[in-house]
Amino acid sequence: MVQKDYDYIVCGGGTSGCVVAARLAEDANSSILLVEAGPDCKDNENIKMTGGWSKNFDAETDWNLVTPPMAGVDNRQVKLSRGKFLGGSSGVNGTLCIRGTEQDFDDWDLPGWSGKEVFAYMRKSENFHTKDWFKADEKAHGYDGPLHIEPHDMAPISDLLLKSMESQGLPLDHDMFTTGSRSHGCGHAPRSVHNGLRSTGADFVTDDQHRPNIDIIVDTLVDKVNFDENKRAISVDLVDKSGKKSTVSAKREIIVSGGAYCTPAVLLRSGIGPKEELQKLGVDCLVDSPGVGKNLLDHLITFTFYEVTKDGVTNDHLVYHHPDAAMEAYMLYKEKKTGILSTFPFGAFAFARLDDRLKDEPLWQEAQKKAQSGRDPMGLTNSQPHIEFFTTELYGGPKQYDQFPIDKKSAFAMITELFSPRSKGTVTINSTDPFENPVVDCNYLADPLDLLVMTEGVRFGNEIVMQGAGTKDIVKGSWPADLTHHAHTKREEWIPHVKKGATTCYHAAGTCKMGKDDDPMAVLDAQLRVKGVTGLRIADCSVMPSLHGGHTQMPAYGIGEKAADLIKAAA
Repeated sequence: MVQKDYDYIVCGGGTSGCVVAARLAEDANSSILLVEAGPDCKDNENIKMTGGWSKNFDAETDWNLVTPPMAGVDNRQVKLSRGKFLGGSSGVNGTLCIRGTEQDFDDWDLPGWSGKEVFAYMRKSENFHTKDWFKADEKAHGYDGPLHIEPHDMAPISDLLLKSMESQGLPLDHDMFTTGSRSHGCGHAPRSVHNGLRSTGADFVTDDQHRPNIDIIVDTLVDKVNFDENKRAISVDLVDKSGKKSTVSAKREIIVSGGAYCTPAVLLRSGIGPKEELQKLGVDCLVDSPGVGKNLLDHLITFTFYEVTKDGVTNDHLVYHHPDAAMEAYMLYKEKKTGILSTFPFGAFAFARLDDRLKDEPLWQEAQKKAQSGRDPMGLTNSQPHIEFFTTELYGGPKQYDQFPIDKKSAFAMITELFSPRSKGTVTINSTDPFENPVVDCNYLADPLDLLVMTEGVRFGNEIVMQGAGTKDIVKGSWPADLTHHAHTKREEWIPHVKKGATTCYHAAGTCKMGKDDDPMAVLDAQLRVKGVTGLRIADCSVMPSLHGGHTQMPAYGIGEKAADLIKAAA
């Protein structure tokens, strides 16, 4: 039974929102309402069973967002799947715990958000479980949080790819994606999985972590935040999936944790955003905040598949090669919580700097003349990677990759991910109807430097596969055979491949960014408080001024931890 008022209302039960609610509830005298747009999903097997992740897409458990056509990717539309259930995208992501480098957060130049401090908050959420073979940096991990993390036992192809990466100049450092200590090297990415079960944000507020002072309501959208005459946030208008409306009051603070797509939509419906946009919607402008929904950042990725000539090195035989394989994998998981469905099928990982490969490119040279001292054309220092490589352990990926190797062929993907994108997108709304999804234009590859770095990265990834010591003798070529990947290709040859295949890595951020008082595009101050009002904060990846060189899962937990501490300190 929902009360009429609470001390705190957390709008959004995704990764960050669950952390905020859980930490605020540590004060037994505080009452918290956690509002989630999607269902509870406590009985949804395809969340805890990591291999079932894709079954939650294109369903009620997915926000089902699709971009408009984007010129930079040949006017294609890109599906932006996001988890719409308690735990949010932590229940459908790739489980990867790749934190970036401390410099990424130092670049924000905001008090309380240094790399050292953000890394400490990420550790706070973590409960790390090592394995005998994994060379962990023990001080880099946390051991007391609700988020269970462990290394991934790799398929043979992944060990071979690590050898190829090493032979192509990327030194092996097992735990580099936790320590953030390298901008050029390869290693193992720990996963938010333990003993065959995915760990999610929902674990912070359910089962043995649930506290009686948290009320959780699901299948309920946040329409807007209401304010008093002093512009203090006092209540939230809610609407459940049947259309029934209600209003709940907050005595202390309201925290919006809707993510980089939905948080700006809530602010816009509440009268906070660019004045002209609000006027077109017929919304009274409470705060003219031009940065709301702007500065959308995401990591772009491109899959390049390769056929393998040697049997048993990939995991394709475990799911594709005979009619009963998929059922056998499922029964193994049901009975023992092991096998291919117990983990996510990513394998080897690497960060890479591309300075030497780009130094003779005219576009790079011209941009370097305009770069800040100590920075390259992408705005990075030498301690920050340009790209990430990661690989799959079998055929599969976004929905367009549907030519499965049923005839006992085997394949894997080399995935190239662009860090520090210069192209920025937008989030807007077409109406004040909370049931209508926001309009998300990622604006991929609009900046020519992004295309330059991405195509050179894909080219380097191809060289790793085709020339690397571990894979050069077992790779036949691309799968399916629509391209022939030779060891030596020109960067320009990869432009059509990138434009045709580039897609989201689901790392959306930046649409309600923090900033200093003199930054007109900053929606928030460094305390995560919405500028121009009181009693309202944001806690999710939309607050990030710039996108770190890693994956957003761990920063989302860290932002939730930091937000809770800020709120407690204010109380």
